[in-house]
Amino acid sequence: MDVKLSVEQVKLVIFDCDGVMFDSKHANEVYYNHILARFGKPPMTSRQSRYVHMHTADQSIAHLFSDDPLAEQALAYRHQISYFPFIPLMQPEPYLKAFLEYLRPTYKTAISTNRSDTMNRVLSDHGLQAYFDLVISSLDVKRPKPHPESLLKILNHFSLSPHEAIYVGDSEIDESAAKAAAIPFVAYKNRALLATVHVEHFRDLEILLERKD
Repeated sequence: MDVKLSVEQVKLVIFDCDGVMFDSKHANEVYYNHILARFGKPPMTSRQSRYVHMHTADQSIAHLFSDDPLAEQALAYRHQISYFPFIPLMQPEPYLKAFLEYLRPTYKTAISTNRSDTMNRVLSDHGLQAYFDLVISSLDVKRPKPHPESLLKILNHFSLSPHEAIYVGDSEIDESAAKAAAIPFVAYKNRALLATVHVEHFRDLEILLERKD
């Protein structure tokens, strides 16, 4: 059940990347299907596609090649090739840049993502670097989501309490991380998740976050 967000306390908006800032489903499917094809494997199933959407690249390869003697070779190949050619296939969510412009400078902004070495390039290629005060990827933590380490690290960076932030995510992993960090969770385009607020568009969240001028 949705509850009203205490906007008076919110000072920080934290975003997940895939499925929130970007529709990256097609890009990820092309990328991982390329790796599977390299080793003579069929394309991902819908269940596998949902898994790679949420997890780190190394976790995704381990999942796709579970109990497969080619697993180590596939992981090594994953590290040899670049995701950069697939970044143009990532589509920014509608109204993303306008919403980020709305947030600044009233709110601090950050990213907590299970992406690894691709995150900075994703931001630069889409002209979004200037909109974020902090980016925490899976390379910046020992335990990626659903562990709350990345979210807690962001709170610590800004010296804020959990109730002074919100986390915008779209998956069960995001939900679990937010719950463990005690941060109010905003579910983006996924009403199946347990969340403080559900939104279908960034305009919905803009309405909730009254500007504190």
